[in-house]
Amino acid sequence: MTLTPIRMTAEGDPKKGFVPGDAVAKEDFLTDDKTEIFSELYTSDDKYVTAGVWECAPAREAFDAYPVDEMMTVISGSVTMTSHDGTKQTFSAGDTFFIGKGTPCVWENTETMRKYYMIVER
Repeated sequence: MTLTPIRMTAEGDPKKGFVPGDAVAKEDFLTDDKTEIFSELYTSDDKYVTAGVWECAPAREAFDAYPVDEMMTVISGSVTMTSHDGTKQTFSAGDTFFIGKGTPCVWENTETMRKYYMIVER
């Protein structure tokens, strides 16, 4: 249990730094750069809530159903989300948005993107 507030910094955990991620399939990257890193700053005791910083090279992923509830704030770069009805929304540095578990969508970042995230898995 965390008994003090956790400072969320764009540089991630000052002690652990960033580690390689594997949320994005290699075939979903749009360039030869397949860098995906994250720094988890919080995990609840029951493992249902996580928060941290994630960065990913250009990638495009289509989701029949987004796998988690996630709120995020873009630190750098941008991402365009396309809804099942074709509506597109682009989120850039400073923008905060939420995707509910089960949402069909296409995620596309055409430049390296870094974000703060908070995920709830249920």
